[in-house]
Amino acid sequence: MDLLRSLPLGLYLEQPQTWLHKLDPRVKFFWLMSFLTSYSFANNQWRVLLVALLIIFTLVARIPRRVWQQQMGWLLTLSFLVLLIAAISPDGLGINYQPRLPGNEQVLTQRTPPPAPNIIFPSKDKYSYVLFHQGPVKVTRRSLDLAVRLSTILFTVIYSTNLYLLTTAPEEITAAFESIMQPLRRFKIPVTEITLTLTLSLRFIPLVLEEIQNLIRSVMTRAINWKKLGLKGAVKVWMIIAERLLENLLLRAEQMANAMMVRGFTSPHEHKVQWHELRLKKWDWLAIATLTLFWGVRLVLGNQF
Repeated sequence: MDLLRSLPLGLYLEQPQTWLHKLDPRVKFFWLMSFLTSYSFANNQWRVLLVALLIIFTLVARIPRRVWQQQMGWLLTLSFLVLLIAAISPDGLGINYQPRLPGNEQVLTQRTPPPAPNIIFPSKDKYSYVLFHQGPVKVTRRSLDLAVRLSTILFTVIYSTNLYLLTTAPEEITAAFESIMQPLRRFKIPVTEITLTLTLSLRFIPLVLEEIQNLIRSVMTRAINWKKLGLKGAVKVWMIIAERLLENLLLRAEQMANAMMVRGFTSPHEHKVQWHELRLKKWDWLAIATLTLFWGVRLVLGNQF
């Protein structure tokens, strides 16, 4: 089992370089925030459109299929299961739905008041609060609305963040954050220290996956008979593995800190690190214009009310 390939969460794709890689990280960050914030107070059509846009961006960018196929497949499957479970679950209103027309047609024929003059009655529509009801399975309009909300927000939040990390190097992310947070220096906020911590955190994700992978392989090679151990023995083994994982991660962190100290990095003021040269190009301005159009469509057509 290779966690670095089967679970590529938060990992950067170095090759091939797609057009998403070449965009300015600040522009991509604002696109990411737009996906995460435009979801609020939006109708279901807009929420489904966000999911479709993420899939289209992945296909148009020509990201290798081996990178996104398994992850997008699992995420779409999970979102579909959430949609299905939430749709057949009770909607939480706790009311007994009454049809608009009585079941007994004689009630309508007994007393039929004459229509008032100059009044046009609307045609009978086929509105029904209960969309599907067969045995114990019942789908209402509210339960379907909640199901679409939950499933789409699950896919949008996870996949949009992962697509940003997939096409943006950690150094570019920290450079973008440092550039965006420059006004906070007036309030004496340590912007450089925050960006350095973010860089180390992003670099530490593959190390954590590697340590977990090595420990799982070591357990598999020992061919432990879990049935003989029982519940208490299995819990004790996993506690030992968790303790070993924590020790290895602390050792890696100490090695990283020693490497920085050997290279003379004691503070950002004494050892200035040039993360990445940020410069807006014509494709970045096109992305900004498209983002403006994105928000225009959201404000006009995507409102819930």
